[in-house]
Amino acid sequence: MRKLLCFLITVLALVSSCKDHKRIDLTTLGPGVPTDSLYCRDPFIVPDATTKTYCLFRTSTTPEGLGGVEMFRSEDLKTWYGPQRVLTVPEDNYLNGKIFAPEVHQYQGKWYIFATVNSDREWAESVEGWPKFTCRGTQIFHSGSLEGPFVPFSTELTTPKDFMALDGTFWEEDGVPYMIFCHEWVQILDGSFNLMPLKKDLSGPAGDPVTLFTASEAPWISPAAFFTEPDGTKKPGYVSDGNFVFKTKDGELLILWSSFKNGKYCVAISRSASGKIAGPWICDPEPIFEEDGGHPMVFKDFDGSLKLVFHQPNVGFSHPIILPVRDTGKTLEII
Repeated sequence: MRKLLCFLITVLALVSSCKDHKRIDLTTLGPGVPTDSLYCRDPFIVPDATTKTYCLFRTSTTPEGLGGVEMFRSEDLKTWYGPQRVLTVPEDNYLNGKIFAPEVHQYQGKWYIFATVNSDREWAESVEGWPKFTCRGTQIFHSGSLEGPFVPFSTELTTPKDFMALDGTFWEEDGVPYMIFCHEWVQILDGSFNLMPLKKDLSGPAGDPVTLFTASEAPWISPAAFFTEPDGTKKPGYVSDGNFVFKTKDGELLILWSSFKNGKYCVAISRSASGKIAGPWICDPEPIFEEDGGHPMVFKDFDGSLKLVFHQPNVGFSHPIILPVRDTGKTLEII
């Protein structure tokens, strides 16, 4: 009798488990693509508990030149099916060109994409040997579903128009939602990481941005290029890129980010001395990965293990790299 009861309990548990998520025939979404064959810069992965699949988001552009975001799904983080378009920037948007670094966050029952929108519009005369000084900024799009469609709150950027801003990420602390974004090195030479409070519904800024730290504060960093002044003086330019906030099991608050060490793109960590997002922030003495890969984010897989995701190489056919990491309580370590 006891064996029969245990058997029935097991069956009921399995049935309940099957009801918890909706099965998807991933082959209907498109041909399967291995991770190392999927072109993707700035990958962002969201585990979807309703379907027990992993959703990977990447940028795309419509034939008309409008920026957009696509989603791929996978059950094993090895083969990806898609793409499904989830966002297209409207034609009347303040900026509507190519999108960089889409991040997808759930907040108060809704889904949000933090996306950097680029343009060909120049805000200042470009300097020989430097990237063009084009208008770009992070904008927040929203949807009731992970599959979209994601739409903007307005035609305006969320970051200030006079900032060359990119790579916005989300953090909530003490009931206050924030965006942390990068202020481009092309504009200010020493790229920075800035904190800006958001409205409760994330529809716009709730205050002015403040600088948390600059790229040159990292002891390991190398200049990405040198700016030559009219008098011949050369000034170094330091890249701030790809920030992502993570709190360890012991409450250490980290920002993972990327820049260059000896010409190679890398993944680094800075940590808050106060344990709060306002800092002050201290850069670790060395990156945790420095083999020409970067723009990191971290997620927990369906087995409860942490994964670090970034793209590699930085130039050429960039594809996602997914590595297991360990939360030591003090920091993250690649296993």
